[in-house]
Amino acid sequence: MSQHILSAFDRDLEATQALVVKMGGIVEQQILDAAQALEARDEELADEVRKRDKAVDALEEKINEEAARLIALRSPTASDLRIALSVIKIAASLERVGDYAKNIAKRSNVLMTMPPISGSTGAIRRMAQTVEAMLKDSLDSYIQRDAALAADVRARDVEVDQMYNALFREFLTYMLEDPRNITACMHLHFIAKNIERMGDHATSIAEQVIYLVTGEMPEEARPKTESVTALDESEE
Repeated sequence: MSQHILSAFDRDLEATQALVVKMGGIVEQQILDAAQALEARDEELADEVRKRDKAVDALEEKINEEAARLIALRSPTASDLRIALSVIKIAASLERVGDYAKNIAKRSNVLMTMPPISGSTGAIRRMAQTVEAMLKDSLDSYIQRDAALAADVRARDVEVDQMYNALFREFLTYMLEDPRNITACMHLHFIAKNIERMGDHATSIAEQVIYLVTGEMPEEARPKTESVTALDESEE
């Protein structure tokens, strides 16, 4: 009987984790598509990113329901309970990344009505690609239970912080040179900050993996580069 229950738990957990992987794949594409829509000034693609966010939200809700049912019916203990709870936390991080992608798409539509800021969207795309790679690796580390890969993702968050700070200084220069650039640069600044926050969530997923594998959260503080500015918390 105990073997039967264990197998049932494993099957249910595998199905729930498959939903996390599916959700992660959609969110990864959302990051890339949002950056592409911004750079190409593609209104149709930006609208697709905004609409697709509903699928991300629906998957998070489904994952939470399945994880709650799993805990209630199977009463997992120790490491199994950690895995079940990690599913909920990872889904929450993915949902937030999806929200940031949607915010980027919204601001992209606004920026399409303004003259472009030279070189800025390409730099933002490169930053988005860096974060997308971090998210992919954090999810791979979760699937493979690879604490070393998760630690590598955690270390790479510094690079994203540095890219954000460099972009902020660039936007500040544009605004000082010509006040007509202020509105567009403020939108671009919020977009860059959204991507920096995506990197934080990818790192949070990596930390969940480390906790799953070792049973402990990393003791040392997360590597961070001090931000050159504070962001209005309205989009947090």
